[in-house]
Amino acid sequence: MSRIGRKPIAVPPGVKVQIQPSRLDVQGPKGKLTIPVPAGITFEQKGSELHALRQTDEQRALHGLARALAANAIHGVTEGFRKDLDIVGVGYRAELKGKAVALSLGYSHAIEFPVPEGIQITVEKQTHLTVSGADRAKVGQVAANIRALRPPDPYKQKGVRLTGERLKKKAGKAGAAKTGA
Repeated sequence: MSRIGRKPIAVPPGVKVQIQPSRLDVQGPKGKLTIPVPAGITFEQKGSELHALRQTDEQRALHGLARALAANAIHGVTEGFRKDLDIVGVGYRAELKGKAVALSLGYSHAIEFPVPEGIQITVEKQTHLTVSGADRAKVGQVAANIRALRPPDPYKQKGVRLTGERLKKKAGKAGAAKTGA
């Protein structure tokens, strides 16, 4: 059996879980999420615990996946998920404009990034963004989309990066200045 799939999921008070044949509906203080359940995987609620069950060993990989998706949904509707982004570079900044984020990233124009439904973006400083929401995959995808607008440069390390992201710095062309050609 899948080790992850066998672990029960604790359902905190205030979270409602509805088990449907092909999906799982999770509702809590931070919102409502619907998780598709793969064929051959079922969920069973016993008290304040949710168990993922599979019918045959052919669904072994999907067993752990379905359990992890359900656990992420329960965590998301209770506490939520967040990703922090740093904007590094001279003149690089971000500001909220209604339901969009205006990003100045060294291009000839400011980039208007629309905030998707179910996601909150806050700008603490002009060089720091926080993406938060209940859906873990959506939060990560929005953070990746913002980072992709100006990925960190390997030479000067300017650009948008996740807070705490380790970057590899490359050496510049040091040999050109030394040769007298």
